Amino acid sequence: MRAAVFTTPGEVEVAEVPDPAPAADEVVIDVAAVGICGTDLHILDGDFNSTLPIVPGHEFAGVVMAVGSEVSTLTVGDRVGVDPSHICGRCRPCRRGRTNLCEVAGGYGTTWNGGAAEFAAIRERHCVRLPDSIETGAATLIEPLSCAIRGYDVARASIGDRALIYGAGTMGLMMLQLAKLTGLAEVHVVDISTDRLVAATELGCTSTATSADDLPHRSWDLVIDASGSAAAIQDGIPRVERGGTYLQFGVPPSATQVVIEPYRIYHEEITVTGSMATLNSYARAVDLFATGAIDPSFFISDRFPLAEYPAALEAVRAGAGRKVQVLP
Repeated sequence: MRAAVFTTPGEVEVAEVPDPAPAADEVVIDVAAVGICGTDLHILDGDFNSTLPIVPGHEFAGVVMAVGSEVSTLTVGDRVGVDPSHICGRCRPCRRGRTNLCEVAGGYGTTWNGGAAEFAAIRERHCVRLPDSIETGAATLIEPLSCAIRGYDVARASIGDRALIYGAGTMGLMMLQLAKLTGLAEVHVVDISTDRLVAATELGCTSTATSADDLPHRSWDLVIDASGSAAAIQDGIPRVERGGTYLQFGVPPSATQVVIEPYRIYHEEITVTGSMATLNSYARAVDLFATGAIDPSFFISDRFPLAEYPAALEAVRAGAGRKVQVLP
């Protein structure tokens, strides 16, 4: 079969690799589509805990085409989304229920071969059968949606709060969509791209600007960084209202540093927190997606064939569109 392979930092190729065969507890899926996100760029750039070479792709879905001898809940022909996270179940965070913080955490497309391939072997327990209302290719959006749900689990937003989101890429827009479901009174969005701000306006945000200085408020109950930009993070933390929360949701480079004011955090009871991947949120994302809470036709803006996977990566790096998909 053909697959995209990150061979060494900065190098990606589309190559022939062996067809997967299912282990006893695995199924092999015919991959319908795989999404590309910023984490894939971090892996390619060597700024992640991945060992190369690896087949990337942690946002994917497909149709079961073979099952292992111990598989009992799936059959050939089932359409499934893939919850990519691997955990050990033994370390202290896992035993305390914080499996997204597993000390040896990995996942399909990050530490195990992922979905940027014609076929993928996946453990049965990582597959979630899709309801009829979800188109198989569109199900690549379930994984990022599950990350957004986890973000709001951590942020604990209250009805009537007003929020500021930095970044109107796919994840920022999903956070905007979910904000309306959590009862936030106002949601303002900042991005340096006017095209992305148009998308945020289409989704019903309260106001947009290329600088938070141009928004109608000086502080917000909830400030979310969905950009990973050091400049946005530095600008956002001081804009948290007294008693409010700052959520680091975007993924900055690991060496990023910003200046904070510890006295203000103490004196004004500011919560500074982060949201890492997913925690008991993938199945909820399936259910929410099935209700139409996320419109795939809005979020999926670009599609590339597998042979053009390197070009798809560069499109994401350049900030093109919203969600870029590859169709194996």
